Amino acid sequence: MEEFSRASSLVLFDEACRAAGLDVRVMLEKAGLPVDILTQPESMISYQRMALLLDDCAQVSGNPLFGLELGLRQGTAVFGQLLYLLKNAHTVGESLAELARYYHLHSSSGTVKVEIHNKLAFLEYTPVLREGIPSRQAIEHGVAVGWQLLKMLLGNNWNPRGLYLQTAAGASTRSYTRLLRTTPQFNSDRNAWVFDAALLEAPLSDADPALHALMQAHIDKLDALAPKELPAFVSQLLRNLLPSGKVSLDYVADYMMLGTRSLQRMLMEEGTSFQALLNETRQAVASRYLKESDISLTQLAGLLGYADLATFSKAFQRWFGVSPRQWRQANAAPSDTTKKLARERRRPSWLR
Repeated sequence: MEEFSRASSLVLFDEACRAAGLDVRVMLEKAGLPVDILTQPESMISYQRMALLLDDCAQVSGNPLFGLELGLRQGTAVFGQLLYLLKNAHTVGESLAELARYYHLHSSSGTVKVEIHNKLAFLEYTPVLREGIPSRQAIEHGVAVGWQLLKMLLGNNWNPRGLYLQTAAGASTRSYTRLLRTTPQFNSDRNAWVFDAALLEAPLSDADPALHALMQAHIDKLDALAPKELPAFVSQLLRNLLPSGKVSLDYVADYMMLGTRSLQRMLMEEGTSFQALLNETRQAVASRYLKESDISLTQLAGLLGYADLATFSKAFQRWFGVSPRQWRQANAAPSDTTKKLARERRRPSWLR
């Protein structure tokens, strides 16, 4: 399965780039990520490419703590909808347990777990990174988000007893201590925040039980859909790539850092195929534009990644049995004037 993460993991990335003197567009393109992904926080992105992005930013900016500082800047905003569940749990422990339980909905790129040893709690984060993908920026980004989450949950009671990191220090230990209020133990066997286990029982005073129940039901519905995330990921990626025309199986598989056969096999296991997803995506986009806009057919062909209007028209005829022009005429949204006349006809005569 492709390791993905919600694009909300890049919230405020543009601010971090500006602060570091980086061009956001250049960095996203270098990492192979869609340049408009920051406007689509609920979309999926390749976690492997995100890890490469953070490493590239650290290298180009000359700031070895780029990932750490980005995570601290973002805080809990990276969790998107999941945050509303975490904020409204009954206790700190329940909130962290829910994070561990539902983390895969935010990212399939790793695991979160809470363990207790000798009256100490360990909030552990283990990312999944392929061989050859630099890990330090991604790991430090994750623990920085964890720091902000614990700060949100515990307020002034947040006083870390320690931090374990699997990687070597990227900068002076003094820099880490200044940012995190503790000196990490580098080259450890885990990535984990350590704190007093008694704090897990601390109640969340601002929690709203009704909102928590509502979010629980919503998140459970998302969880039931989780096995279908790969097709959704590919469909979203195709929507982003359509205008560029880069919608071949080879290109998409390369973006996802998979072989073409592997991607096809994984989609087949989900009951679909790459070509089926591409056709469905093009059909959905085409019908929406034809119904809701007056864009020219030539422009629409380009937006859908077709080389010319003739190729698009031929495909459209195959999908719907009519030409794009005929479909538009039959399905066009009513104009404002038509809507007004329809409302007038529905009114009683004495109100006209």
